[in-house]
Amino acid sequence: MRRIHRTRRDWAADLALFLFAACFAAVSSQSIPVAESLGPGWRAADQVVGGLGCAAVLLRRRWPVQLAVVLLLAGSVAHYLTGPAMVAVFTVAATRPWKATAWVAVLAFGPLPFFLWQLPDLPEERAGAAVTYFALIAGAIGWGLFRRSRQQLIASLRERAELAEADAESRAERARMEAREEIAREMHDVLGHRLSLLSVHAGALEFNPGAPRAEIERAAGVMRESAHLALHDLREVIGVLRAAPGTGIAEGGERPQPELADLPHLVAEARAAGGPIELAGPPEGAAPPALVGRTAYRIVQEALTNVRKHAPGAPAEVRVTGGPGDGLTVEVRNTRPPGPDPAPGVGPGAAPGAAEGGGQGLIGLAERARLAGGKLTARPADGGFRVRAWLPWQG
Repeated sequence: MRRIHRTRRDWAADLALFLFAACFAAVSSQSIPVAESLGPGWRAADQVVGGLGCAAVLLRRRWPVQLAVVLLLAGSVAHYLTGPAMVAVFTVAATRPWKATAWVAVLAFGPLPFFLWQLPDLPEERAGAAVTYFALIAGAIGWGLFRRSRQQLIASLRERAELAEADAESRAERARMEAREEIAREMHDVLGHRLSLLSVHAGALEFNPGAPRAEIERAAGVMRESAHLALHDLREVIGVLRAAPGTGIAEGGERPQPELADLPHLVAEARAAGGPIELAGPPEGAAPPALVGRTAYRIVQEALTNVRKHAPGAPAEVRVTGGPGDGLTVEVRNTRPPGPDPAPGVGPGAAPGAAEGGGQGLIGLAERARLAGGKLTARPADGGFRVRAWLPWQG
């Protein structure tokens, strides 16, 4: 047998409906037309049946349809079951499917055509009681249907609220993931650039230990400065990670963002690492939007880092062209490095594990360009490699 779990609110509702059925039977007992031919024993039995019907209301949650059928059929003989029958049909209309409600309504109003056919011959008192009975049953069914539709509306609104809350949490999670991806790109670009400079100068010292003292001091100074800047950049990025939720890199902070005008300084750092680099641009005049300039800077930074990793000593060319309305075109091209092809991770300035990058830097650059509304291509060209990006620059 299925066990019904009732909360305190359910018990309160059941007891209230029980009292309603009992009070209705007691109040209407004086107005119910009972035939004079019925003896005292039949009247007592009729009242006992009415009391049992009121008590049966407490079973409405377990067997609502069966209870309604029994009370409606018994009500055609007994005179005190109108109250319990109203509660039963209300429960069916409020909790059961439409089909079950329709069958119960058919059973309740089945005698109505016969009543209407006999209405002219019925006594006024009995006709009034019958009309009142059908009106009360119709009201109970209508109230139950209204309650069910209201519960369905509340459930629908609750579900929509839960979906909206889940969607808000999902958007917040996506925002956090995007912020983390942005931080990861920043760490890759900034630290990759600094550490590649360290690797170049450390490799030069390793393969040329007899270099003049001035060159050793200059290389050591560049290594010290690069390590200091790498630690500084790492500290700033970690500071962004520790910032309040919802604070982006561009907003969080105090971290200065590079611009297109900083490209000459970036190329000068790369030249100091020993690579012949030619810079053409950036265009003079109006500066591009901050996002476009920062994206162009990061593309050049990562491309030069890859040149130092995979083609140490190879000549490179950085070309930045375009303007408002035409967009900004960034191209970094390097030729074949001089001498025989070095083995991965071998040779002056080659970064250990250079062949293990897996192209993640280029994937990050393509994503940066896409987020800025542009596109990026990277492919071998003329024995070297070329990275070309176009970024929108509104007029």
